[in-house]
Amino acid sequence: MNRISEHPVLGTFAKGRSVVFRLDGRAMEGCEGEPIAAALRAAGVLVHRQTARRNEPRGVFCAIGRCTDCVMVVDGRPNVRTCVEPLREGMQIQTQYGLGTLRHEGAGS
Repeated sequence: MNRISEHPVLGTFAKGRSVVFRLDGRAMEGCEGEPIAAALRAAGVLVHRQTARRNEPRGVFCAIGRCTDCVMVVDGRPNVRTCVEPLREGMQIQTQYGLGTLRHEGAGS
């Protein structure tokens, strides 16, 4: 598991209860209240979106909500900064392609 259990500066902290969410239709588990990006990283997911122009992968960069590298479609809302958005039970999270659009079926992977 890729979850940080003790941070060198922040120490240890309480984790929320285990919740189930979906990423691109796949069921996954995370800790309630942790940033979505932390739950994804713990599950080994590092790519959150693809750029519009060059279709390049992006993931967490600043981890404080300032850049847009970690944006994803969350519960139908595009451009959600997953590094600061708390995880909740039942969230539907989708990889974002370009500027807030979903990849259309049959458009390749």
